[in-house]
Amino acid sequence: MAQKIKTVLSDYSHRPWPIPTSSWRYYQEWLDLLFLHFQVDYDLLWSLVPAELQIDQHEGSSYVSLVAFKMKDIRPKNLPAFSPISDFYEINVRTYIDQDGKKGVYFINIEASKYLSALVARKLSGLPYEKSMILRDAQGYHNLNQKRGFKLKTTFEVTDEIKIKSGLDSWLTERYCLYLDKPDGIYRFDIHHPEWPLFSVQLQECQLDYITGDIHLHNENIALIHYSPGVPVLAWEAMEISLDRASP
Repeated sequence: MAQKIKTVLSDYSHRPWPIPTSSWRYYQEWLDLLFLHFQVDYDLLWSLVPAELQIDQHEGSSYVSLVAFKMKDIRPKNLPAFSPISDFYEINVRTYIDQDGKKGVYFINIEASKYLSALVARKLSGLPYEKSMILRDAQGYHNLNQKRGFKLKTTFEVTDEIKIKSGLDSWLTERYCLYLDKPDGIYRFDIHHPEWPLFSVQLQECQLDYITGDIHLHNENIALIHYSPGVPVLAWEAMEISLDRASP
């Protein structure tokens, strides 16, 4: 494990800004990721994001992504992973932020397949994890969140590796911080991982129904799909950032 972390830290040429000089706080692995990307109306998205944050756009368009994956071996530094808590399936709905030149993501919603994992992750990170019935079988990802009315059923096949990424491919995936709003302010988690290996996906079935605010994510408005086998990730302590209230 020490060698793996050393290798991760030595691979940084793809980053848009330097790795933090302070010591990392958490280790985790994000594996078997299905990215469903949606182009959304900026005016509808604005109401779901703290007004202090600047929503990032690609060529004048705003995006939201639903990402389903396996979280594995999440643990604080100097403590071992404990599989009943450290390993779980996650689905997050995220949008894209560019604050002070640091392009990151903001979670509109975040779900975990285990109640205890959701509880611990929410306590440690402050991120709004909630329990949901997320499953992964040989065909794809499935989720039923009765409390929120969220539904997902997918069947997909991973095809060719994307060896030459488009500007949008990189814009949607190469993000090295997470933004979080707490009652006492806005915080940023710096993260680091190798550059994402991305693959094309043939989506054979998708039943999707996620409504957040006035944004409705469904199978007919998917703009782009990616798959990645995953990356090891290091995360730093959340730091409060000074912000002025933004304008739409």
